[in-house]
Amino acid sequence: MDWGMKNRLSKIIKPQDGRCLMLAVDHGYFLGPTERLEDAQKTIAPLLPYADSLMLTRGILRNCVPAERDIPIVLRVSGGTSIIGEDLSKETITTSIEEAIKLNVSCLALSIFVGSKYEHQTLANLGKLVDEGEKYGIPVLAVTAVGKEMGRDARYLGLACRVAAELGAHIVKTYYCDNFEDVVEACPVPLVVAGGKKLPEQEALKLAHDSVTHGAAGVDMGRNIWQSDYPVPMIKAVKAIVHSKADVKEAYDVFMREREKYRQKEPQKVKAVARSGDFD
Repeated sequence: MDWGMKNRLSKIIKPQDGRCLMLAVDHGYFLGPTERLEDAQKTIAPLLPYADSLMLTRGILRNCVPAERDIPIVLRVSGGTSIIGEDLSKETITTSIEEAIKLNVSCLALSIFVGSKYEHQTLANLGKLVDEGEKYGIPVLAVTAVGKEMGRDARYLGLACRVAAELGAHIVKTYYCDNFEDVVEACPVPLVVAGGKKLPEQEALKLAHDSVTHGAAGVDMGRNIWQSDYPVPMIKAVKAIVHSKADVKEAYDVFMREREKYRQKEPQKVKAVARSGDFD
């Protein structure tokens, strides 16, 4: 691995502790204006100081993230389908390596759909992307996407993660499951766990804690952070687990303390707006 590749990987997985907290805001590439991500710039801005990296598309990067912010970018480069289309697994590579270089990204992200109708196409996409990434020193994160017909057990996820690593992925994003240690043991590259659908805060914190405790390098959370009523307190709590080795109770205490601070500030904001004349 050359210097450029090592340098970019160190921006995603912090060498100080081997952990990462990725903030996923790429949902719109197939879901459109997802709840609480309708105004992506507004959603992303307060969370930037607490994320290790951002996972998003080039359109949201260009239009919603200030170029002067020093935040490593994991660029979503696969797509071509939508939630109302024929089959979500029918993806292709939608962003060139030249574009990724222009955007100064730290990592490329692409989904694979092992066991789907378009398995071959998505795995071939991964192979091509790894070739391009290796040529220019940009690591590739493979996302083990799952459909309704595919399970999320250790046998399936272990297969998908191992295939991704065999094809050259430098990091694999997958789901947490029972016997997750078996998935980790069989995959020779770091695993990052997806947050998945919105859960109550304490359950989402348990997911993060279980993931890193059982071998994941970190989490890539989106909805469980920005769909919370208190997204900044939530990302601070997740960060306490990932980087400060907090347990679930300690992290939830962080969330509750930060939530209380936020609530105390809110009345002051309302009064300030009212005084400004922008409030009926």
